[in-house]
Amino acid sequence: MSKYDVVVVGAGVVGLSAAIMSAGQGLSVAIIEAHAANPWQEKIPDLRVYALALDNQQLLESFDVWSDIQSKRIMPYVAMTVFDEVQGNPLQFKASDLGKNVLGYIVENNLLVDVLWHKAQQEKNITTYCPDKIESIHNQDNDVEVCLQSGVKLNAQLVIGADGAFSKVRTLLNIETDAYDYQQQGIVAYVQTELPHQNTAWQRFLSTGPLAFLPVSDKVCSIVWTLPNERAIELLQSSAEVFCNVLDSAFAGTLGKTTLISERAAFPLKRQLAKTMLQGRTILLGDAAHAVHPLAGQGVNLGLRDVAALQKSFEISKIKNTRALNLKTLNHWAMQRYSENAISTYAFENINRAFSNDNFALSLLRGPLLGIGNKITPLKNVLAKYAAGI
Repeated sequence: MSKYDVVVVGAGVVGLSAAIMSAGQGLSVAIIEAHAANPWQEKIPDLRVYALALDNQQLLESFDVWSDIQSKRIMPYVAMTVFDEVQGNPLQFKASDLGKNVLGYIVENNLLVDVLWHKAQQEKNITTYCPDKIESIHNQDNDVEVCLQSGVKLNAQLVIGADGAFSKVRTLLNIETDAYDYQQQGIVAYVQTELPHQNTAWQRFLSTGPLAFLPVSDKVCSIVWTLPNERAIELLQSSAEVFCNVLDSAFAGTLGKTTLISERAAFPLKRQLAKTMLQGRTILLGDAAHAVHPLAGQGVNLGLRDVAALQKSFEISKIKNTRALNLKTLNHWAMQRYSENAISTYAFENINRAFSNDNFALSLLRGPLLGIGNKITPLKNVLAKYAAGI
């Protein structure tokens, strides 16, 4: 049986970040992953993109990977504009209002995974079990025993489940979730726009769901379009011309006519919040703990904040000259993160519900409320700071 301080299940953005962070704290780490990361390809952009907040950009910079990410393909955005299909002034955030050069960065999922995967392979404190899968997990008083499908057995002081919304770790531990199916799908694609995107992340609230245009390169945006299931399927099957005509109408021609320049894909949307992030000496991070509505591509930010909070807990333990993996530290981390993630999860859901419906009374209020919010500078700055992670 091989012994480690930390075993990480799942090698997505959050799992790899947790592994690299733990290794940086001097802990021995094992990563379990079913499939090696696909190499990032410049000519085939990943349809899955994130609006990476500044605090998480700094976390990645602390791993010494940010320069590698920057050298490939990222798009800084300096403003965010939120508007409603009902007439009213938009809510606008600007980096300059916060004393910053940018609000965040649009970056592809597989670019992040590719760079983090290679970084993990270079860490002497990290051992990778790939391809392999977890078969069983047994929390014990002072450690955790993990059995893999290959027959390998591992022992650790801490197991981190970062294996996504359908987490095997969560299932094996019988951790229940509070889940809700939105009966919506998120369509993702790349479009070329007639007008410049102005390095701005745009979001329009429609009665059918929010529509986001995220800047990725000159006159090219990634769209995240929330629609009811049946309508999403219709548009996925429509011609590119029909799709763009409907898209242009939904976005009110804000960036002129659009041209579809990629495939289209869709994913079902649901809220899923694990009822605990800690059981024994096993913790859940990222989508394994909290799947949220994809408003403005913010989901991965919550997962990386799980990692950053764990890093802070480890560092505080060092200062206090206590063991980083003691249960008191893990319990404190779990309570803090559960509270913050629950607030964010339900906030995203309530925003979606308030704006994505055809209730007549609400429709009369939505547009004007955004305009009023835009005029209340302290409130606007609080919202902007949260979105930017500062």
